[in-house]
Amino acid sequence: MVHLAEAVLFANETFYAAFVQGDFRTMAALWAEDRPVTCLHPGWEALQGRDQVLASWQAILRQPPKLRCLAAQAVLTGEDAAYVLCYEVMQDTILVATNIFVRQNKLWRMVHHQSGPTRAAPPQENAPDRGRAN
Repeated sequence: MVHLAEAVLFANETFYAAFVQGDFRTMAALWAEDRPVTCLHPGWEALQGRDQVLASWQAILRQPPKLRCLAAQAVLTGEDAAYVLCYEVMQDTILVATNIFVRQNKLWRMVHHQSGPTRAAPPQENAPDRGRAN
């Protein structure tokens, strides 16, 4: 199961790379096509459905924020579902995020992203941030 956690963390890293690089094509490819998808951006209404979620990312990625993902931990809920808990750091703002993934055609695809403010500081950068298999 550890290799599954590594694969989920790789998908999560790809999500954040697309996010900060403004890469809509990669972002769109990461979202599941045959499963319901949802997204809760900080301060936005709940978005439901692939079209609505991708439209939100297209708007955000026109001017992508400077953002770092820290302390990502993958939690497997079976062989085909997992979530990642992590911190998003943008300048002086710290958010905590949950990214939910499912396996679709042997690839991990996102079905939900939610982030919101937190008062907690992310763990130190030199601390291990690899996932755990549960």
